[in-house]
Amino acid sequence: MIKQLRSAVKWLYPGMRVKRWMLLTFLGVMLVIVGAALATNLMGLTYIQNLDDLTKLIITKTRFPPPSPFQFVVMGLVIGAIGFTFVLISIVQFNRSVLAVVAPDARDNLADRIFVRRSLAQGQRIVVLGGGTGLSTMLRGLKEYTSNIVAVVTVTDNGGSSGRLTQQMGILPPGDLRNCLVALADAEPTLSRLFQYRFEDNHEGLAGHSFGNLFIAAMTTIYKGNYEDAIAATAKVLAIRGKVYPSTTQNVALLGELEDGTIVEGETEIVHQPLPIKRMYIRPESAQPLPEVLRAIKEADAIILGPGSVYTSVVPNLLVDGIADAISRSKAVKVYVCNVMTQPGETQGFTASDHIKAIAEHAPGKKIVTHVLVNKERPAPELLEKYEKHGQKFVEPDLDAIRALGYTPVPGNFISQEDVVRHDSARLAEAIFRIVL
Repeated sequence: MIKQLRSAVKWLYPGMRVKRWMLLTFLGVMLVIVGAALATNLMGLTYIQNLDDLTKLIITKTRFPPPSPFQFVVMGLVIGAIGFTFVLISIVQFNRSVLAVVAPDARDNLADRIFVRRSLAQGQRIVVLGGGTGLSTMLRGLKEYTSNIVAVVTVTDNGGSSGRLTQQMGILPPGDLRNCLVALADAEPTLSRLFQYRFEDNHEGLAGHSFGNLFIAAMTTIYKGNYEDAIAATAKVLAIRGKVYPSTTQNVALLGELEDGTIVEGETEIVHQPLPIKRMYIRPESAQPLPEVLRAIKEADAIILGPGSVYTSVVPNLLVDGIADAISRSKAVKVYVCNVMTQPGETQGFTASDHIKAIAEHAPGKKIVTHVLVNKERPAPELLEKYEKHGQKFVEPDLDAIRALGYTPVPGNFISQEDVVRHDSARLAEAIFRIVL
Protein backbone atom coordinates (compact mmCIF):
# COMPACT_ATOMS: atom_id res chain seq x y z
CA MET A 1 0.00 0.00 0.00
CA ILE A 2 2.78 2.44 0.94
CA LYS A 3 4.66 1.56 -2.24
CA GLN A 4 1.58 2.25 -4.33
CA LEU A 5 0.99 5.58 -2.58
CA ARG A 6 4.62 6.55 -3.11
CA SER A 7 4.36 5.70 -6.81
CA ALA A 8 1.22 7.79 -7.08
CA VAL A 9 2.89 10.79 -5.46
CA LYS A 10 5.92 10.38 -7.70
CA TRP A 11 3.64 10.22 -10.73
CA LEU A 12 1.69 13.30 -9.67
CA TYR A 13 4.72 15.36 -8.58
CA PRO A 14 7.80 14.03 -10.42
CA GLY A 15 11.03 15.67 -9.35
CA MET A 16 9.31 18.26 -7.18
CA ARG A 17 10.84 17.16 -3.83
CA VAL A 18 7.54 17.22 -1.98
CA LYS A 19 7.83 14.04 0.11
CA ARG A 20 9.73 15.78 2.91
CA TRP A 21 7.03 18.42 3.15
CA MET A 22 4.27 15.80 3.16
CA LEU A 23 6.08 14.10 6.05
CA LEU A 24 6.45 17.41 7.86
CA THR A 25 2.73 18.05 7.38
CA PHE A 26 1.92 14.68 8.95
CA LEU A 27 4.25 15.41 11.89
CA GLY A 28 2.73 18.86 12.35
CA VAL A 29 -0.81 17.48 12.35
CA MET A 30 0.14 14.90 14.99
CA LEU A 31 1.71 17.60 17.16
CA VAL A 32 -1.42 19.72 16.86
CA ILE A 33 -3.54 16.74 17.96
CA VAL A 34 -1.28 15.98 20.94
CA GLY A 35 -1.17 19.67 21.88
CA ALA A 36 -4.95 19.90 21.75
CA ALA A 37 -5.23 16.78 23.87
CA LEU A 38 -2.89 18.16 26.55
CA ALA A 39 -4.61 21.54 26.55
CA THR A 40 -7.96 19.83 27.14
CA ASN A 41 -6.58 17.49 29.83
CA LEU A 42 -6.41 14.51 27.42
CA MET A 43 -10.20 14.38 27.07
CA GLY A 44 -11.35 12.31 24.11
CA LEU A 45 -8.06 10.44 23.55
CA THR A 46 -8.94 6.97 24.82
CA TYR A 47 -5.76 5.40 23.53
CA ILE A 48 -3.59 7.41 25.99
CA GLN A 49 -5.82 7.27 29.04
CA ASN A 50 -3.00 5.52 30.94
CA LEU A 51 -0.78 8.58 30.50
CA ASP A 52 -1.71 9.67 34.05
CA ASP A 53 -0.25 6.45 35.52
CA LEU A 54 2.87 6.95 33.38
CA THR A 55 3.21 10.51 34.67
CA LYS A 56 2.96 9.34 38.29
CA LEU A 57 5.66 6.71 37.63
CA ILE A 58 8.00 9.35 36.15
CA ILE A 59 7.39 11.67 39.10
CA THR A 60 8.18 8.85 41.56
CA LYS A 61 11.46 8.00 39.86
CA THR A 62 12.62 11.57 39.20
CA ARG A 63 11.06 13.23 42.27
CA PHE A 64 9.72 16.08 40.13
CA PRO A 65 6.51 17.69 41.37
CA PRO A 66 3.44 16.67 39.39
CA PRO A 67 2.45 19.21 36.68
CA SER A 68 -0.55 21.33 37.43
CA PRO A 69 -3.56 21.49 35.06
CA PHE A 70 -2.40 24.97 33.99
CA GLN A 71 1.01 23.59 33.01
CA PHE A 72 -0.71 20.89 30.97
CA VAL A 73 -2.64 23.61 29.11
CA VAL A 74 0.51 25.67 28.47
CA MET A 75 2.41 22.57 27.36
CA GLY A 76 -0.44 21.63 25.00
CA LEU A 77 -0.60 25.11 23.50
CA VAL A 78 3.17 25.17 22.90
CA ILE A 79 3.17 21.73 21.25
CA GLY A 80 0.12 22.66 19.19
CA ALA A 81 1.77 25.92 18.07
CA ILE A 82 4.89 24.02 17.00
CA GLY A 83 2.73 21.57 15.08
CA PHE A 84 0.79 24.36 13.41
CA THR A 85 4.09 26.04 12.42
CA PHE A 86 5.30 22.78 10.88
CA VAL A 87 2.07 22.49 8.87
CA LEU A 88 2.32 26.10 7.69
CA ILE A 89 5.97 25.72 6.66
CA SER A 90 5.26 22.47 4.82
CA ILE A 91 2.34 24.00 2.89
CA VAL A 92 4.44 26.99 1.80
CA GLN A 93 7.40 24.81 0.81
CA PHE A 94 5.10 22.33 -0.93
CA ASN A 95 3.68 25.13 -3.07
CA ARG A 96 7.16 26.47 -3.81
CA SER A 97 8.33 23.02 -4.89
CA VAL A 98 5.38 22.63 -7.24
CA LEU A 99 5.77 26.17 -8.64
CA ALA A 100 9.49 25.60 -9.19
CA VAL A 101 8.54 23.03 -11.81
CA VAL A 102 5.16 24.22 -13.10
CA ALA A 103 5.70 28.01 -13.11
CA PRO A 104 9.24 28.93 -12.05
CA ASP A 105 8.81 32.61 -12.97
CA ALA A 106 5.85 33.01 -10.61
CA ARG A 107 7.57 31.56 -7.54
CA ASP A 108 9.02 34.81 -6.21
CA ASN A 109 5.99 37.05 -6.81
CA LEU A 110 3.09 34.65 -6.55
CA ALA A 111 1.22 36.76 -3.98
CA ASP A 112 1.56 39.86 -6.15
CA ARG A 113 0.31 37.99 -9.20
CA ILE A 114 -2.72 36.64 -7.35
CA PHE A 115 -3.54 40.10 -6.01
CA VAL A 116 -3.20 41.71 -9.45
CA ARG A 117 -5.31 39.05 -11.16
CA ARG A 118 -8.07 39.30 -8.58
CA SER A 119 -8.06 43.10 -8.71
CA LEU A 120 -8.19 43.14 -12.52
CA ALA A 121 -10.96 40.52 -12.55
CA GLN A 122 -13.13 42.98 -10.59
CA GLY A 123 -12.43 45.82 -13.01
CA GLN A 124 -14.84 47.64 -15.32
CA ARG A 125 -16.26 45.79 -18.33
CA ILE A 126 -14.78 47.43 -21.40
CA VAL A 127 -15.59 46.73 -25.05
CA VAL A 128 -13.29 48.21 -27.69
CA LEU A 129 -13.97 48.21 -31.42
CA GLY A 130 -11.48 48.95 -34.16
CA GLY A 131 -8.41 47.59 -35.84
CA GLY A 132 -4.86 48.37 -36.82
CA THR A 133 -2.02 49.42 -34.55
CA GLY A 134 -4.08 52.10 -32.78
CA LEU A 135 -6.37 49.55 -31.16
CA SER A 136 -3.53 47.35 -29.94
CA THR A 137 -1.74 50.39 -28.51
CA MET A 138 -4.78 51.28 -26.43
CA LEU A 139 -5.27 47.70 -25.24
CA ARG A 140 -1.77 47.67 -23.72
CA GLY A 141 -2.83 50.45 -21.40
CA LEU A 142 -6.35 49.21 -20.62
CA LYS A 143 -5.18 45.77 -19.47
CA GLU A 144 -3.39 47.42 -16.53
CA TYR A 145 -6.77 48.51 -15.16
CA THR A 146 -9.05 45.56 -15.88
CA SER A 147 -9.05 42.09 -17.38
CA ASN A 148 -12.73 42.38 -18.33
CA ILE A 149 -11.85 43.57 -21.82
CA VAL A 150 -13.51 42.45 -25.05
CA ALA A 151 -11.74 43.57 -28.23
CA VAL A 152 -13.93 43.46 -31.35
CA VAL A 153 -11.64 43.51 -34.37
CA THR A 154 -12.41 44.37 -37.97
CA VAL A 155 -11.68 41.58 -40.48
CA THR A 156 -11.51 43.42 -43.81
CA ASP A 157 -7.73 43.67 -44.21
CA ASN A 158 -6.77 42.40 -47.65
CA GLY A 159 -3.13 43.45 -47.79
CA GLY A 160 0.22 42.00 -46.76
CA SER A 161 0.49 38.72 -44.92
CA SER A 162 -3.18 38.76 -43.87
CA GLY A 163 -4.41 39.23 -47.43
CA ARG A 164 -2.22 36.44 -48.76
CA LEU A 165 -3.40 33.97 -46.11
CA THR A 166 -7.02 34.93 -46.78
CA GLN A 167 -6.60 34.27 -50.49
CA GLN A 168 -4.63 31.05 -50.10
CA MET A 169 -6.54 29.46 -47.21
CA GLY A 170 -9.89 31.22 -47.17
CA ILE A 171 -9.46 32.23 -43.51
CA LEU A 172 -10.21 35.53 -41.81
CA PRO A 173 -7.35 38.04 -42.06
CA PRO A 174 -5.40 37.35 -38.85
CA GLY A 175 -3.18 40.45 -38.65
CA ASP A 176 -5.30 42.75 -36.48
CA LEU A 177 -6.48 39.82 -34.37
CA ARG A 178 -2.84 38.89 -33.74
CA ASN A 179 -1.90 42.44 -32.74
CA CYS A 180 -4.72 42.58 -30.19
CA LEU A 181 -3.91 39.16 -28.76
CA VAL A 182 -0.27 40.15 -28.28
CA ALA A 183 -1.26 43.51 -26.78
CA LEU A 184 -3.38 41.75 -24.14
CA ALA A 185 -0.85 38.97 -23.54
CA ASP A 186 0.32 38.17 -20.04
CA ALA A 187 2.78 35.57 -21.30
CA GLU A 188 6.57 35.79 -21.40
CA PRO A 189 7.90 38.70 -23.49
CA THR A 190 9.80 36.23 -25.68
CA LEU A 191 6.54 34.57 -26.69
CA SER A 192 5.01 37.93 -27.57
CA ARG A 193 8.05 38.81 -29.68
CA LEU A 194 7.78 35.46 -31.40
CA PHE A 195 4.18 36.15 -32.43
CA GLN A 196 5.23 39.50 -33.89
CA TYR A 197 8.27 38.12 -35.69
CA ARG A 198 8.08 38.72 -39.45
CA PHE A 199 10.06 36.60 -41.87
CA GLU A 200 12.42 38.52 -44.11
CA ASP A 201 12.65 38.42 -47.90
CA ASN A 202 15.39 35.76 -47.88
CA HIS A 203 12.89 33.18 -46.57
CA GLU A 204 11.32 31.90 -49.75
CA GLY A 205 7.60 31.28 -49.38
CA LEU A 206 7.52 32.84 -45.90
CA ALA A 207 8.69 36.35 -46.81
CA GLY A 208 6.44 39.01 -45.30
CA HIS A 209 4.50 36.58 -43.12
CA SER A 210 4.49 37.04 -39.35
CA PHE A 211 4.76 33.98 -37.14
CA GLY A 212 1.58 34.94 -35.30
CA ASN A 213 -0.42 35.05 -38.53
CA LEU A 214 0.80 31.59 -39.47
CA PHE A 215 0.03 30.32 -35.97
CA ILE A 216 -3.57 31.58 -36.13
CA ALA A 217 -3.92 30.12 -39.64
CA ALA A 218 -2.70 26.76 -38.36
CA MET A 219 -5.08 26.91 -35.39
CA THR A 220 -7.98 27.68 -37.74
CA THR A 221 -7.11 24.57 -39.76
CA ILE A 222 -6.78 22.43 -36.63
CA TYR A 223 -10.22 23.56 -35.45
CA LYS A 224 -11.71 22.89 -38.91
CA GLY A 225 -12.47 26.52 -39.71
CA ASN A 226 -14.00 27.37 -36.33
CA TYR A 227 -12.55 30.86 -35.86
CA GLU A 228 -13.86 31.33 -32.32
CA ASP A 229 -12.15 28.16 -31.10
CA ALA A 230 -8.95 28.98 -32.99
CA ILE A 231 -8.72 32.47 -31.47
CA ALA A 232 -9.62 31.14 -28.00
CA ALA A 233 -6.86 28.52 -28.24
CA THR A 234 -4.34 31.17 -29.32
CA ALA A 235 -5.49 33.37 -26.43
CA LYS A 236 -4.70 30.55 -23.97
CA VAL A 237 -1.19 30.21 -25.39
CA LEU A 238 -0.59 33.93 -24.82
CA ALA A 239 -2.48 34.01 -21.48
CA ILE A 240 -4.29 37.20 -22.47
CA ARG A 241 -6.17 39.51 -20.11
CA GLY A 242 -9.58 39.65 -21.73
CA LYS A 243 -11.10 38.29 -24.91
CA VAL A 244 -10.62 38.99 -28.62
CA TYR A 245 -13.37 38.42 -31.19
CA PRO A 246 -13.66 39.16 -34.91
CA SER A 247 -16.60 41.47 -35.63
CA THR A 248 -17.94 38.71 -37.88
CA THR A 249 -16.74 35.24 -38.85
CA GLN A 250 -17.97 35.65 -42.43
CA ASN A 251 -15.50 36.55 -45.14
CA VAL A 252 -16.53 40.11 -46.00
CA ALA A 253 -15.22 42.56 -48.55
CA LEU A 254 -14.91 46.26 -47.76
CA LEU A 255 -16.13 48.67 -50.43
CA GLY A 256 -15.91 52.42 -50.60
CA GLU A 257 -17.88 54.89 -52.68
CA LEU A 258 -15.76 57.92 -53.58
CA GLU A 259 -16.97 61.48 -54.03
CA ASP A 260 -17.36 61.04 -57.80
CA GLY A 261 -19.43 57.87 -57.40
CA THR A 262 -16.62 55.43 -58.14
CA ILE A 263 -16.82 52.14 -56.20
CA VAL A 264 -13.50 50.77 -54.92
CA GLU A 265 -13.22 47.30 -53.37
CA GLY A 266 -10.62 46.25 -50.83
CA GLU A 267 -9.07 48.06 -47.87
CA THR A 268 -5.66 48.38 -49.51
CA GLU A 269 -7.16 49.91 -52.66
CA ILE A 270 -9.45 52.29 -50.75
CA VAL A 271 -6.71 53.92 -48.69
CA HIS A 272 -4.70 54.76 -51.80
CA GLN A 273 -7.49 56.68 -53.56
CA PRO A 274 -6.88 60.44 -53.94
CA LEU A 275 -10.59 61.37 -53.89
CA PRO A 276 -12.53 61.80 -50.63
CA ILE A 277 -14.65 58.91 -49.42
CA LYS A 278 -18.42 59.39 -49.52
CA ARG A 279 -19.54 56.23 -47.75
CA MET A 280 -18.43 52.72 -46.85
CA TYR A 281 -20.24 49.39 -46.96
CA ILE A 282 -19.45 45.70 -46.81
CA ARG A 283 -20.41 42.72 -48.90
CA PRO A 284 -22.42 40.79 -47.91
CA GLU A 285 -24.31 43.57 -46.14
CA SER A 286 -26.11 41.01 -43.96
CA ALA A 287 -22.89 39.75 -42.29
CA GLN A 288 -23.76 38.67 -38.76
CA PRO A 289 -21.76 39.35 -35.57
CA LEU A 290 -20.90 36.74 -32.97
CA PRO A 291 -23.48 36.42 -30.18
CA GLU A 292 -20.61 36.94 -27.69
CA VAL A 293 -19.96 40.36 -29.21
CA LEU A 294 -23.56 41.51 -28.84
CA ARG A 295 -23.67 40.15 -25.28
CA ALA A 296 -20.44 41.96 -24.34
CA ILE A 297 -21.79 45.25 -25.72
CA LYS A 298 -25.02 44.83 -23.76
CA GLU A 299 -23.17 44.18 -20.49
CA ALA A 300 -20.39 46.76 -20.97
CA ASP A 301 -19.65 49.63 -18.61
CA ALA A 302 -17.83 51.44 -21.41
CA ILE A 303 -17.62 51.07 -25.19
CA ILE A 304 -14.58 52.50 -26.94
CA LEU A 305 -14.32 53.19 -30.69
CA GLY A 306 -10.84 53.66 -32.13
CA PRO A 307 -8.21 54.83 -32.32
CA GLY A 308 -7.48 53.82 -35.88
CA SER A 309 -8.32 54.57 -39.48
CA VAL A 310 -11.88 55.89 -39.48
CA TYR A 311 -13.08 54.34 -42.71
CA THR A 312 -11.06 51.11 -42.72
CA SER A 313 -10.73 50.23 -39.00
CA VAL A 314 -13.59 51.76 -37.03
CA VAL A 315 -16.50 52.04 -39.49
CA PRO A 316 -16.29 48.40 -40.79
CA ASN A 317 -17.29 47.11 -37.34
CA LEU A 318 -20.39 49.31 -37.38
CA LEU A 319 -21.41 47.93 -40.79
CA VAL A 320 -21.78 44.39 -39.43
CA ASP A 321 -25.50 43.80 -38.94
CA GLY A 322 -26.65 44.45 -35.36
CA ILE A 323 -23.49 45.97 -33.86
CA ALA A 324 -24.45 49.65 -34.27
CA ASP A 325 -27.94 48.90 -32.91
CA ALA A 326 -26.47 47.11 -29.89
CA ILE A 327 -24.16 50.05 -29.16
CA SER A 328 -27.03 52.51 -29.50
CA ARG A 329 -29.18 50.53 -27.03
CA SER A 330 -26.37 50.16 -24.51
CA LYS A 331 -26.40 52.36 -21.42
CA ALA A 332 -22.61 52.32 -21.22
CA VAL A 333 -20.32 55.30 -21.58
CA LYS A 334 -19.41 55.48 -25.29
CA VAL A 335 -16.07 57.03 -26.16
CA TYR A 336 -14.53 57.74 -29.54
CA VAL A 337 -10.75 58.13 -29.48
CA CYS A 338 -9.91 60.56 -32.27
CA ASN A 339 -6.80 60.10 -34.40
CA VAL A 340 -3.81 62.38 -33.90
CA MET A 341 -2.79 62.74 -37.56
CA THR A 342 -4.83 62.75 -40.77
CA GLN A 343 -4.41 60.02 -43.38
CA PRO A 344 -3.85 60.78 -47.07
CA GLY A 345 -6.90 60.12 -49.19
CA GLU A 346 -8.91 58.76 -46.28
CA THR A 347 -9.17 61.74 -43.91
CA GLN A 348 -7.25 64.44 -45.75
CA GLY A 349 -7.96 67.83 -44.16
CA PHE A 350 -10.18 66.37 -41.41
CA THR A 351 -10.56 68.07 -38.04
CA ALA A 352 -11.56 66.15 -34.91
CA SER A 353 -15.25 66.94 -35.49
CA ASP A 354 -14.99 65.66 -39.09
CA HIS A 355 -13.82 62.30 -37.74
CA ILE A 356 -16.82 61.90 -35.46
CA LYS A 357 -19.20 63.07 -38.21
CA ALA A 358 -17.83 60.38 -40.55
CA ILE A 359 -18.55 57.73 -37.93
CA ALA A 360 -22.04 59.06 -37.15
CA GLU A 361 -22.96 59.06 -40.85
CA HIS A 362 -22.45 55.29 -40.95
CA ALA A 363 -24.84 54.74 -38.04
CA PRO A 364 -27.66 57.21 -38.85
CA GLY A 365 -30.15 57.85 -36.11
CA LYS A 366 -28.11 55.93 -33.53
CA LYS A 367 -26.33 57.33 -30.47
CA ILE A 368 -23.07 55.38 -30.61
CA VAL A 369 -20.81 58.02 -29.02
CA THR A 370 -21.18 60.19 -25.92
CA HIS A 371 -17.59 61.40 -25.40
CA VAL A 372 -14.80 62.26 -27.84
CA LEU A 373 -11.23 61.91 -26.60
CA VAL A 374 -9.19 64.57 -28.44
CA ASN A 375 -5.46 65.13 -28.31
CA LYS A 376 -4.55 68.83 -28.04
CA GLU A 377 -0.76 68.50 -27.78
CA ARG A 378 0.90 69.45 -31.06
CA PRO A 379 3.82 67.24 -32.09
CA ALA A 380 7.29 68.71 -32.42
CA PRO A 381 7.83 70.84 -35.57
CA GLU A 382 10.37 68.38 -37.01
CA LEU A 383 7.86 65.54 -36.68
CA LEU A 384 5.09 67.62 -38.27
CA GLU A 385 7.40 68.41 -41.17
CA LYS A 386 8.20 64.72 -41.56
CA TYR A 387 4.51 63.81 -41.70
CA GLU A 388 3.64 66.61 -44.11
CA LYS A 389 6.00 65.08 -46.66
CA HIS A 390 3.61 62.10 -46.70
CA GLY A 391 0.48 64.23 -46.89
CA GLN A 392 -0.43 63.94 -43.21
CA LYS A 393 -1.27 66.81 -40.90
CA PHE A 394 -2.15 67.32 -37.26
CA VAL A 395 -5.83 66.79 -36.48
CA GLU A 396 -7.06 70.13 -35.16
CA PRO A 397 -9.01 69.76 -31.87
CA ASP A 398 -12.09 71.88 -32.73
CA LEU A 399 -13.80 71.35 -29.38
CA ASP A 400 -16.66 73.82 -29.95
CA ALA A 401 -17.68 72.03 -33.13
CA ILE A 402 -17.73 68.72 -31.24
CA ARG A 403 -19.97 70.23 -28.55
CA ALA A 404 -22.27 71.61 -31.25
CA LEU A 405 -22.73 68.07 -32.57
CA GLY A 406 -23.97 66.97 -29.14
CA TYR A 407 -20.86 65.18 -27.87
CA THR A 408 -18.69 65.83 -24.81
CA PRO A 409 -15.08 66.55 -25.84
CA VAL A 410 -12.34 65.32 -23.52
CA PRO A 411 -9.14 67.16 -24.46
CA GLY A 412 -5.71 66.22 -23.17
CA ASN A 413 -2.13 65.32 -24.00
CA PHE A 414 -2.37 61.71 -25.09
CA ILE A 415 0.58 61.21 -27.43
CA SER A 416 4.14 59.95 -27.27
CA GLN A 417 6.67 61.47 -29.64
CA GLU A 418 9.64 59.47 -30.82
CA ASP A 419 10.26 58.66 -34.48
CA VAL A 420 6.50 58.61 -35.05
CA VAL A 421 3.49 60.28 -33.47
CA ARG A 422 1.10 57.87 -31.81
CA HIS A 423 -1.11 57.61 -28.77
CA ASP A 424 0.56 56.85 -25.46
CA SER A 425 -1.10 53.71 -24.12
CA ALA A 426 -0.79 54.66 -20.43
CA ARG A 427 -2.15 58.21 -20.85
CA LEU A 428 -4.95 56.98 -23.07
CA ALA A 429 -6.04 54.30 -20.60
CA GLU A 430 -5.92 56.72 -17.67
CA ALA A 431 -8.11 59.23 -19.52
CA ILE A 432 -10.62 56.55 -20.51
CA PHE A 433 -10.98 55.27 -16.96
CA ARG A 434 -11.44 58.78 -15.64
CA ILE A 435 -14.44 59.05 -17.97
CA VAL A 436 -15.73 55.60 -17.06
CA LEU A 437 -15.44 56.09 -13.30
